[in-house]
Amino acid sequence: MNGQNRKDIYPGLEVDIILKKDQRSGVRTRGIVKDLLTSAPVHHRGIKVRLENGQIGRVIEIIEED
Repeated sequence: MNGQNRKDIYPGLEVDIILKKDQRSGVRTRGIVKDLLTSAPVHHRGIKVRLENGQIGRVIEIIEED
């Protein structure tokens, strides 16, 4: 599931994000959402979030629970 819809993302969710410094390389960072920083309901590059470890980036993929 992609991270373009704000309604799909909430604190405690496990996601892959791309940090600003990794936008060119496409390296993903996995973590747990702490805060949603994008107020728009949809964002074409992904909803911006802060992870529990303090890193900020745009959600690329929501990690599905088994």
